[in-house]
Amino acid sequence: MNEPVVRLEKLTRSFEQGGVRIDVLKGVDLEVRQGEIVALLGPSGSGKSTMLQAIGLLEGGFGGRISIAGNDASTLDGDARTALRRDHLGFVYQFHHLLPDFSALENVVIPQMIAGKSRAECEERAKELLGVLGLAERLDHRPSKLSGGEQQRVAVARALANRPALVLADEPTGNLDESTADKVLAEFVRLVREHGSAAVVATHNERLAYAMDRVVRLHDGVLE
Repeated sequence: MNEPVVRLEKLTRSFEQGGVRIDVLKGVDLEVRQGEIVALLGPSGSGKSTMLQAIGLLEGGFGGRISIAGNDASTLDGDARTALRRDHLGFVYQFHHLLPDFSALENVVIPQMIAGKSRAECEERAKELLGVLGLAERLDHRPSKLSGGEQQRVAVARALANRPALVLADEPTGNLDESTADKVLAEFVRLVREHGSAAVVATHNERLAYAMDRVVRLHDGVLE
């Protein structure tokens, strides 16, 4: 059986607030394999975003072990963790976080150029993804000229541009109306499957969650 794209072993995270210790993650274990899309369910404040930040190597302070694409992140220095994020991870957030002064095309080109690809290769890949997502006529539009659904489609294209082994999505449709959310999620799931990536999608929407391969619930700091 293929090696998990991500493996969490006894993952913990605690915060101090007003002199009180708050244990958000209390020993989370999870494996996600290539091609698998896992929905992470839980109410607001349950620690879903904290867990995705851990998997995404976006901040420290976590206990336990995180392995990404066979690399034990706990043994890596800051530069190596940054390289691991760049080479193996893609991110989609509730708010698109597009660069406002750049076009849709440029927003998908830039992360590829950071990864060392040629401008021509980056533009070809960006046009391919944006075209599949129905934005072929919107390539030169800046985010302010795009609808919410269009902006989130650009964010999906950006996340998949470097063909990541793992895509992390934090309430990726939480800022959209129901009809648009359904369309964007369907496009996201289809593209992730076509690319053979793995994905962890945090949501509190059970209807959307059950469109994925597997559902896990974060409750009282552990997965059920």
